Amino acid sequence: MMGRTSVAAAAALLVLAACAALPARTAANKISINWKPNVNYTDWLKQHSPFYKDDWLVFYYTAGQADVVQVDEVGYNKCDSTNAIYNYSKGRSFAFQLNETKTYYFICSYGYCFGGMRLAIKAEKLPPPSPPPSASDRSAAAIAAFARSHAPVIYAAIAVLAALLRMV
Repeated sequence: MMGRTSVAAAAALLVLAACAALPARTAANKISINWKPNVNYTDWLKQHSPFYKDDWLVFYYTAGQADVVQVDEVGYNKCDSTNAIYNYSKGRSFAFQLNETKTYYFICSYGYCFGGMRLAIKAEKLPPPSPPPSASDRSAAAIAAFARSHAPVIYAAIAVLAALLRMV
């Protein structure tokens, strides 16, 4: 029969193995946009900002009822798609990469723009990484960062450990 120390050691190894198998995070984010009428996109922007160069916007919409039109600032302000930079209306989703640091303008040309179905997204340069912590802070910062990035795996391992301890 396994002792509590053996079970704890096995759980710790399980956590480390699971964490090692996780993919590394990238700087680019995928931002999903439920592109439909009657949504307050001003509030949506506040909730999802900031946006950075190389982020991906993925617009999800109902085929035949909406489209995604990239326009310039004038087209955005007037809800005018006449001089569209890009118009996408096929399928039910559209992925767009913010590949420059600038403001991107999107509207729906099905008439919903006048009701607020438009977005002006400013892509910023990714901020530089924070300076490294001092030697005394490194250990605590590393543990905290590890815990934040691997929380689901750690919680699962703790649940397994708790179940194993109840069996002993």
